[in-house]
Amino acid sequence: MVARTVRHGVLFLVLAVVVSATEASPPQSVPAALPTPSVVAGLPPAQRVSNKFRNLDPEYHRASLWIRARSLIIGGTWLVGERRVAALPTVAPDVPALHHNSSRPTVTWIGHSTVLVQLDGVNFLTDPTWAGRSGPFGGFVGVRRYTPPAIAFDDLPRIDFVLISHDHYDHLDEPTVRHLASQFNPRFVVPLGIKKWLADRGITNAVELNWGESVKIKGLTVVCTPAQHGSGRTLADQGRRLWASWAVLGSKRFYFAGDTGYYRHFKDIGEALGPFDLAALPIGSYTPRALAKPVHMSPEEALQAWTDLRAAKFLGIHWGTFELAREPYDEPPRRIAEEVGRLHLDSDNVWILKPGVTTAW
Repeated sequence: MVARTVRHGVLFLVLAVVVSATEASPPQSVPAALPTPSVVAGLPPAQRVSNKFRNLDPEYHRASLWIRARSLIIGGTWLVGERRVAALPTVAPDVPALHHNSSRPTVTWIGHSTVLVQLDGVNFLTDPTWAGRSGPFGGFVGVRRYTPPAIAFDDLPRIDFVLISHDHYDHLDEPTVRHLASQFNPRFVVPLGIKKWLADRGITNAVELNWGESVKIKGLTVVCTPAQHGSGRTLADQGRRLWASWAVLGSKRFYFAGDTGYYRHFKDIGEALGPFDLAALPIGSYTPRALAKPVHMSPEEALQAWTDLRAAKFLGIHWGTFELAREPYDEPPRRIAEEVGRLHLDSDNVWILKPGVTTAW
């Protein structure tokens, strides 16, 4: 079994090298004039060195791609399959209520980092993926999804815009974004470099931003904010496209962390744009800690980030969906609960939602 898994992982790496944009692009209607970005005070722009983006932390260092791939191949939850993971219990969403809602601010966790947010009559998604497997060639190879999306794609309400945090396969799923473009033609709001990736696939209704830039969409202000992570879909494009977190500001303030390690950027964002009403923060895929710490927060660090952001409510995401990590699949919410108790935090403000639950915020 181990040998078969190793062969599968090697195939994953080899195929990742040759992934290209040669698939036919879907037809898409011509978008309205794209908004012009504005600069937001207090947030530094991302810098490039040798054509690769860099994190803010000058001491940032991550293990080589080969060491990370080897860890995933021999130690990830995909090695033992069903004995290590089980589908999370889900709740059937109230589809008519989602379609008819025009004013109530709500949030629905669909799974992994995919969240449906409704704010001021505008509907948007974060890092949408309806993939059954995350990886190259539309998930032909990669890591299996064990908790299905809580909302069927065809049950989604109108989607006005889509936030993408970075280009990793579990956050930028090609079949999903193609489907969204075809069904809704939403505006894709992406970090630098991903607009061209989308355009190569015929998706042109997109605006790309650097950290510290913002655009207006249907009355909401969308701000590109820093994250500590990385990018790359093949061995050849590591660091070529920017990674980011996002703030959406309207009658309420929403923050989406994307994928990130813990650093002072949370305090910077909280000071520049906070306080927030709701912060969606990743709580899973933090092991093995020596490899994951630079780019994935622990549950305890996620709660510290929530404090730094000066957010009223916490929503735990990025767990319980794909066979990505080495920690037990149900450990993240347990550690959140333990830390909430240790710090004497108000548990009513810390949300670990079942997929499909829609909550007002």
